[in-house]
Amino acid sequence: MLNSLLSFVLSFLGKLSFSNQQFSNFRFQPLSQESFNQVPGMPAPSTEDTSSFFDFLDFKLIDTDKFDVSLYDIIALVFIFIMAKMILKIVKINIRRKFRSKEDYNKATEFVYIQIAKYIIYLFAIITALKAVDIDITILLTGSAALLVGIGLGLQDVFKDMFSGLVLLFEGNVRVGDIVEISNGGKTEPIVAKILKINVRTTQIETREGNVLIIPNAKLTQEYVENWSHGSELSRFRITLTVEYGCDTEMIIRLLKQAAYAHPKVRKTHPVDVRLSHFGNNGLDLELIFWADQSWDINNYKSEIRFEIDRLFREHKVAIPFPQTTVHMGNPAH
Repeated sequence: MLNSLLSFVLSFLGKLSFSNQQFSNFRFQPLSQESFNQVPGMPAPSTEDTSSFFDFLDFKLIDTDKFDVSLYDIIALVFIFIMAKMILKIVKINIRRKFRSKEDYNKATEFVYIQIAKYIIYLFAIITALKAVDIDITILLTGSAALLVGIGLGLQDVFKDMFSGLVLLFEGNVRVGDIVEISNGGKTEPIVAKILKINVRTTQIETREGNVLIIPNAKLTQEYVENWSHGSELSRFRITLTVEYGCDTEMIIRLLKQAAYAHPKVRKTHPVDVRLSHFGNNGLDLELIFWADQSWDINNYKSEIRFEIDRLFREHKVAIPFPQTTVHMGNPAH
């Protein structure tokens, strides 16, 4: 039935012939009194009432040599954008229904399609609105070329962020819901955050502390970003610690591996290693290396393993050294 209806509409539209000159001269015009008189059964309004009503609609809010804007144009603009919003809602419903019916539902991909649809619909709405108020876009762009150059130079960072937002949406390397580690050029510690929303110019991220940060999109395209949600689900983590010189290193290695394997989030299918990284000032600097899921709560997992290490060390009388300073008092050498 739907196909038959569409075929009928298309065949009806095919019979209509509008020349390009007629389409270019199209403009919203208020209904005349004669239009009301042609409707059967409708009482004809008085000439004074209708003329005053149409004069009110045709009142020029802006009247210049180049263009004019009447109250009727304002109503037409409001109608255009209301229709654009309704169309966008219908498109959103269809996109969500299509994606959520799949078994491999991906919220990030759904978000990308909705954002692209929103940009396209509002772009056509703006073009239609300019046509409705009889503004020639070509003349507008040509006449404001110098102004646009100046605005572009002043707002180059804004345009850079907007272009980066389009790159993020189309490229798909960073998506909504991904967990990323963003470096800051070595100035501060990297930020581990979850992507909440990618807008035209900015991106909303949530840190482990629960704070929502708004960062420019260019930071995600130009800075070093490690995406924990891409590639393998596993990653290698490490815990550093120091033990005393002269301790039983074989027992230390056994205790560290025991503490790591005791945690349920550590993958038992991958080996746990203990590495001697440095001969430190206060003792032997060791690294406990293990494999686990790239989880949002990895810091909590590390903390639980450290507590287990501390318990095993106290149980086996293993001391963790702390910095000490020895001062020798005596006569200065002559």
